[in-house]
Amino acid sequence: MRPPPSATPAAAASRPSSAESRYHRQALAAVVPLLWGRGIDDTGLRIRQRVWGALAFLTLAKLAGVAVPLLFRAGVDRLGNIATLAASHPPEVVGAAAVIGLIVLYGVMRVLTSGFSELRDSLFVRVTQRAARHAMGKTFSHLHQLSLSFHLNRQMGSLSRALERGREGMEFLVTFMLMNILPTVLELAMVTGILWATAGLTFALITLVTIVGYIVFTIAITEWRTRFRRDMNRLAGEASSKAVDSLLNYETVKYFSNEAHEVARFDRVAEQYEEAATRSQLSLSLLNFGQAVIIAVGMTLIMWLAARGIFRQQMTVGDFVLVNAYLLQLYLPLNFLGFAYRQIKQSLIDIEQMFSLQNEAQDVADKDNATPLQLQDGGVAFEHVTFHYDARRPVLQDVSFTIPGGKTLAIVGASGSGKSTIARLLFRFYDITGGHIRIDGQDIREIDQHSLRQQIGVVPQDTVLFNDTLYYNLAYGRPDTPREAVMEAARFAQLDRFIASLPEGYDTMVGERGLKLSGGEKQRVGIARMLLKNPRILILDEATSSLDTLTEKEIQARLHELAANRTTLIIAHRLSTIIDADQILVLNQGQVVEQGRHAELLAADGAYANMWRQQVESNTPDPSSPKPKLT
Repeated sequence: MRPPPSATPAAAASRPSSAESRYHRQALAAVVPLLWGRGIDDTGLRIRQRVWGALAFLTLAKLAGVAVPLLFRAGVDRLGNIATLAASHPPEVVGAAAVIGLIVLYGVMRVLTSGFSELRDSLFVRVTQRAARHAMGKTFSHLHQLSLSFHLNRQMGSLSRALERGREGMEFLVTFMLMNILPTVLELAMVTGILWATAGLTFALITLVTIVGYIVFTIAITEWRTRFRRDMNRLAGEASSKAVDSLLNYETVKYFSNEAHEVARFDRVAEQYEEAATRSQLSLSLLNFGQAVIIAVGMTLIMWLAARGIFRQQMTVGDFVLVNAYLLQLYLPLNFLGFAYRQIKQSLIDIEQMFSLQNEAQDVADKDNATPLQLQDGGVAFEHVTFHYDARRPVLQDVSFTIPGGKTLAIVGASGSGKSTIARLLFRFYDITGGHIRIDGQDIREIDQHSLRQQIGVVPQDTVLFNDTLYYNLAYGRPDTPREAVMEAARFAQLDRFIASLPEGYDTMVGERGLKLSGGEKQRVGIARMLLKNPRILILDEATSSLDTLTEKEIQARLHELAANRTTLIIAHRLSTIIDADQILVLNQGQVVEQGRHAELLAADGAYANMWRQQVESNTPDPSSPKPKLT
């Protein structure tokens, strides 16, 4: 299935009906195979057995359900006969035992109807949940395969909502269609046949026309009033957004004394919502009244014909009760048809959104013949690398350098010069637009991404943590590692004393994105979990930028020790942290302008030397500033 580029509810609502129907058919075509177990592990046969079992119990439930009015009719007729004969015949002649038997059978059939329905639901629930789980899992897995650019351009909240709504849409669509619509259609066919056989063709036709007319009217009015609901939803969201925005900017409102302006702005939207809500309620009243009229007309005709049949002695009182009971029995499941119709359409849109994510193309994909990385000494080479996010704005231009295995290369330069982009390209978050990146002579575009990233450890400038325990985040570098190894990594990253001071220790929750920890603490967690990963190639992207001076020196010493036998790429802002690097690369506007060791670059008195002087001067007290007096 390949949905349109913008598969949002608003976009879907504005499509022409033919296109919308096509996309709905595509959504159904994606769901139905899952319900049949296709492509879901090795459980397809078991799922199909459950489907057949659920359909069998569904049929049995409806057979028992349509038998109830027949028994009711027989009981009513028998009671009528008893009332006539009771005055002149003893009870055993009248047949009271037969009436009791009918009543018991009536109760049994009601119990069986409920029992078969529950067995149907019990069998089918795993089918629905397994299909939803498989669809969500496949989509979730695919999202992890998409490039960084996709995730940077999409709101994470919208992706999670697409997954959740897709699951809910599948559950509602499948459950309602198979547990409500299909049984109702089956029951309508059975009832029409029974009425034809027991009461005549006229009764069957009136029942069929009444129900079909009810359905057509409900769908037509629901389609018409959907725009009112859409306006209500849009305006409700707009009103909520304005209210939240105004309250979040409370101080700004006060600074400019604009309380009246904010209230008036909110009230304009609220007034529009009031109008849309009124129209929606009026249209709902029309829908409910029209449904009631259709059912009342149908029941009146049925009852009039049945009464006429009784007067002519062609029908019994039981027949009168029978036709009335059948029409009511059919009407009850259709009572929520308007709501269900809207929900089915919304479910199809939600399912379409979820499946559309599976069809997002991978910008960075493994080739069919991709091979695992054959690591030797871990040497890295950039050969005439060119890269841009937008063709109109190049980021890297003809960048070339090598990092021999086990050596350290530092990259410095102004913000926006392309330093972090180099790290992302080596990790293959993006594919380069020109040149080659090689590890031990192997072009990384020819290498399986998983094996590539297993050998690269990254400590980013801003370490983002999961909203879980401190231990979970530390162990994330190697989730199956023993606890003692995790604690050793924490000690290496100078976290042990901090953790010991926490009331819950390693079980402390770090909060959303690690907001309960300071920047320095988060960076130390990042360093610890990188150590657990134990990669051959290290990328340190401003890895100690948030640490205090004393801790930074301790961590720098440990990182220096760790990098001794590893290929290391350091992206640095403070030049004092890279003076021992084997090679320093100076970038300016995506181009290499200088390259050499610290002393060589200072002697060259170029861009690096100028940066060094600026940093030294910024850290040196101004001799002209007044000195504090001693007392």
